[in-house]
Amino acid sequence: MLDLPLAEVRRLARAGFVAPRRGPRNELRFSFQDLVLLRAAASLVHARIPRARVRRALRSLRAQLPEGRPLATVRVQAEGDRIVVQDGGSRWHPETGQVLLDLDVGDLARRAAPVVRAARRSAPLDADAWYRWGSDLEDAAPREAEAAYRRALEIDGDHGGARLNLGRLLHERGDPRAAELHYRRAMASPHHRALAAFNLGVALEDQGLLEEALLAYARALEADRQLADAHFNASRLLERIGKREDALRHLAEYRRLSR
Repeated sequence: MLDLPLAEVRRLARAGFVAPRRGPRNELRFSFQDLVLLRAAASLVHARIPRARVRRALRSLRAQLPEGRPLATVRVQAEGDRIVVQDGGSRWHPETGQVLLDLDVGDLARRAAPVVRAARRSAPLDADAWYRWGSDLEDAAPREAEAAYRRALEIDGDHGGARLNLGRLLHERGDPRAAELHYRRAMASPHHRALAAFNLGVALEDQGLLEEALLAYARALEADRQLADAHFNASRLLERIGKREDALRHLAEYRRLSR
């Protein structure tokens, strides 16, 4: 019905996104609400969004909804290479929690770009100005945002914010290897170290480099012990390599911080 691989259905069930019951022969039995959520996941996979990103987005969405509110009550869809949630009149990116305005700002951003270029010729922008311009453009015109971050890095190659955001754009586009290089550079910035290390761990996971990813999550937690998602991901990887006691310790921390 869903054109979704069995292994992916099992991963979603293990992660708690759906709650199937066990039948008399130990088979998984799904409710209609489970099917609604699996259909949403399938639509994202079919939109060529990496499956690991789909699972992360759904996990973030589950934490963003009020306690007891099922995921099946909201609409999850792909818009280009972005995952968007709609709940009534509200729309947001579950991966960042950023709320989207229902305005056609993409055309406005494209119209504004020549004005910015003209302003640069008369009064050149510094790296921070290009970084802020990229941040403003991300939702409406990600390609223009990427160009702005690259311009910031031409001026200041150690700009942590531009490195981090450019890495995330490349990662969301499906290029974790390119993102990895920017995340590593962003870790040199104390202000961005924790998030850059966490994002690096996710990029390494997406490349199948699990031991390196675990080390990156450890570095993220060295910088910020309150980073709940780093505890969750570390717990998951430690469970996979058989370090159950360490996995349970991180899972307990994740649950404490997520209350």
